[in-house]
Amino acid sequence: MTSLSGTSPDPKSGSHKSGSHKNTPSRPSAVKRSQPSKRESKSLGTSSDIPKKTVYRLSLYLRCLGLMVAKRESIVSSAALASVAGVQPAQLRRDLAACGPLGKRGTGYEVVLLRNRLEEILGRASLQPVILVGAGNLGQALLSYKGFAREGFEIVAAFDQRPLKARAGKIPVQSMGRMRSVITKGDIRMAILCVPGSAAQRVADQLVEAGIHAILNFSPAVLHLPETVAINHVNLAIELENLSYFAR
Repeated sequence: MTSLSGTSPDPKSGSHKSGSHKNTPSRPSAVKRSQPSKRESKSLGTSSDIPKKTVYRLSLYLRCLGLMVAKRESIVSSAALASVAGVQPAQLRRDLAACGPLGKRGTGYEVVLLRNRLEEILGRASLQPVILVGAGNLGQALLSYKGFAREGFEIVAAFDQRPLKARAGKIPVQSMGRMRSVITKGDIRMAILCVPGSAAQRVADQLVEAGIHAILNFSPAVLHLPETVAINHVNLAIELENLSYFAR
């Protein structure tokens, strides 16, 4: 029941809004860092008061910082970080300024401190639960992908119209009738949608009604949902079409 539409196992594409972004059993434990106080949280900014395009770039910076931490780099300048992330230094400084004071002028940023702050802002201090709907070929591939946990996400449940025909794996595929109760009991806010285009809008409506706030949509359908719901549309055909223009 899957439609193959995506950019990569770790996709980052825009939505129809020209942006993206806004306990279940046996969830692996994650290393948790101390949470900021209310006063600190206000100074750091939150994903709800930071522009969506900025949130996307913050995710890019966070991945770059993760590589720097692995290389044991301690200080990074705005120019160096911007170069690795593929943005202009002025753009990077504006993005980080929206998060509150994160560095000292002329001395650069402490790599570990900046990484930790961005994780707090983006909600990455602990694993975030995600459900997947549509356990066809693409859905099964995503269920098997082990990189989500490294990035702070865990697919905790999967659902399909015909669960008995889905391949058995580490995460059992459940019937659609159980989806709402799992979302409610687990206080799950994010979902990956891998259903055919003809069913995408109906299933997306069900997800929102159950309490989902953000959807990563691999179906070819453009979803029409309340503005409070963040949507990322991922479509391989569109990406290849764009690349084909430059390959001529």
